[in-house]
Amino acid sequence: MMGRNQSVISEFFLLGLPVEPEHQNLFYALFLAMYLTTVLGNLLIIVLIQLDSHLHTPMYLFLSNLSFSDLCFSSVTMPKLLQNMLNEDPSIPYAGCLTQMYFFLFFGDLESFLLVAMAYDRYVAICFPLHYTTIMSPKLCLSLVMLSWVLTTFHAMLHTLLMARLSFCVHNVIPHFFCDMSALLKLSCSDTQVNELVIFIMGGLILVIPFLLIIMSYAQIVSSLLKVPSARSIRKTFSTCGSHLSVVSLFYGTVIGLYLCPTASNSTVKDTAMAMMYTVVTPMLNPFIYSLRNRDMKGALGRVFCKKKTLFSL
Repeated sequence: MMGRNQSVISEFFLLGLPVEPEHQNLFYALFLAMYLTTVLGNLLIIVLIQLDSHLHTPMYLFLSNLSFSDLCFSSVTMPKLLQNMLNEDPSIPYAGCLTQMYFFLFFGDLESFLLVAMAYDRYVAICFPLHYTTIMSPKLCLSLVMLSWVLTTFHAMLHTLLMARLSFCVHNVIPHFFCDMSALLKLSCSDTQVNELVIFIMGGLILVIPFLLIIMSYAQIVSSLLKVPSARSIRKTFSTCGSHLSVVSLFYGTVIGLYLCPTASNSTVKDTAMAMMYTVVTPMLNPFIYSLRNRDMKGALGRVFCKKKTLFSL
C-alpha cells in the first residue's frame, strides 16, 4: 500500500459509519429498508409521469429527472455501504473510488440545477400564468434539462481529473462511508491548492448561485402575491410551491449545514451524519413529499390503478 505515487495505491479502505458492532445488523436492516424505499418511491414517480398524459407538463418533466437523479444519487453510495456492513470488507479499488466520487458529484450537482429549473417553472406559472405555455415551451424545457446534464458532466469530470493527478503516498483509510472529495484531499501527499481553489470557485457556481436563483424566484412569487393578496391565491401558491420548497429546504439545508457551518471537534461524526441526510434521507423523502402534497400525483396514481384494475377485470 505504500509508495511514492498514486499507482502504488491499489485500493482505499472506508471506515464506514460509527456504529457499534452489536448494532450493525439493526442499522443494516434500517439502511436497506431506506434504500429500497428510495428506489421504489422514485421509480413510482417516473412510471406515473410516463404513463399518465395529464402529467406531461414542464413541471413533471423536471420532476421525473429529479426522481431519476435522486435514485442514482442514493445508488452511488448505498449499495457499497450495505455491502461493507454485510461482508465487513471496507476496501474499494482506486479506480472505483474515483468513479464513485465522479457520479456522486454528477448526480448531486444535477439535483441542484433541476431544483433551479423547477423554481423558474413555478415563478412563470404564478407570475405569468397567461403566458405560461408560451414561455415554458417544450424546446425551453428540454434545453434546461440538457443544459443541467451537460454542466454537471463537465463539473464532475473536472474534479475527478484533478483528483486523479494527485499522489497518495502512505495513508489510504477514508474516515467516511464513501469516497468523499474532501476526505481524499486530506489523504493526498501532493500539493492540493489547485484542487481546493477549484472547489471554492466551482462550489460557488454550482451551489451558491443556484440557491440564490431559487431564493430570487420565490421572492418574485411572494412579491406578486403581496400586490393582490387573497386567500385563494395563497392556497394556490402553497399547493403549487409547497412540495418544491420542502425539497429545496431538505437538500440545501443539509448541504449548507455540512459545508458552510463551522467545523466542530467531532467533525467526522458530524460530516457522516450530515452526508447521510442528503445522500440517503433526502432522496427517500422526496417521493413522499411530492405524492402526499400533490393532488396531480394522487390523481395520476388513482387513474393508473383504475386502468390496471379495468384491464384485469376484462
